[in-house]
Amino acid sequence: MELKETTLSQKKVYDGIIVDVRVDEVRIPDGSVRRREVVEHPGGVAIIAVDDRGRLILVRQYRYPVGEVVLEFPAGKLEPGEDPREAGLRELSEETGLTAGRFEPLGVSYSSPGILAERIYYFLARDLRQEQAHPDDGEFVEPVWLTLDELTAMAASGELKDGKTLAGLMKAKLALG
Repeated sequence: MELKETTLSQKKVYDGIIVDVRVDEVRIPDGSVRRREVVEHPGGVAIIAVDDRGRLILVRQYRYPVGEVVLEFPAGKLEPGEDPREAGLRELSEETGLTAGRFEPLGVSYSSPGILAERIYYFLARDLRQEQAHPDDGEFVEPVWLTLDELTAMAASGELKDGKTLAGLMKAKLALG
């Protein structure tokens, strides 16, 4: 059996600032027809920036949907048609003031593929140079430097909760050893 669903129809039910929502009718592998609700998102980037002492920079930021200050890798939303690499360099500079001499792709993850059409592109930034941060209007972030071991301990204790940062931590461990 082929594990593929065929789109029969699509209807946009919400047109938002960051996300759109559509309801699709699909034919599933057994031939029956079902509804799928899809949250469309342009995608995002997350940057694992490592300094010459082996520390990683993260940012603390209040996240309204969960009502908490969240620790996460510098990250941001792709603009329509924007190249993920360029978005990653932009977000790293905006949130931390860092520029990278080396900027290597580490792959992609899906945030919640059952409902959310978002891809997050990960990059490893090295050979860092500090400049002035310039966050977006209304964006307030606080940079935090941590070692890979400290970050791993925070993940193990449950203190680190952001999904893209947990996935990025795995990518960092694989890339950095």
